[in-house]
Amino acid sequence: ITTNGSGTTYGTSSDYRLKENVQNASGWLATVKAMRPVSYTWIGNAAAGTDTGFIAHELQAVVPQAVVGVKDGVTPEGEIIPQQVDYSRLVPHLVAAIQELSAQVDELKAQIAKP
Repeated sequence: ITTNGSGTTYGTSSDYRLKENVQNASGWLATVKAMRPVSYTWIGNAAAGTDTGFIAHELQAVVPQAVVGVKDGVTPEGEIIPQQVDYSRLVPHLVAAIQELSAQVDELKAQIAKP
């Protein structure tokens, strides 16, 4: 987490020098299609109104690196240990899916334009 006096950044290391076996993403449209976005209200905070997001354990089955914790986790005293979603981990999947869709649209446009 960094701040500069007027903004805060919650960053994740992404420097190329820290990576190996880098390959272009492909086939992620299917991953995005497997995600189930939902709307809901929070138990104990109905006044907050409707929110949107994912059910953590469902998303974990599709994009495990975006979810922290275990389904139905509890402390020894029986208190809930809630799973958490790191929504920033979904961005590369979404971008790759948009790129795949864009390529499909371009291909279809090219087919339509042919005499």
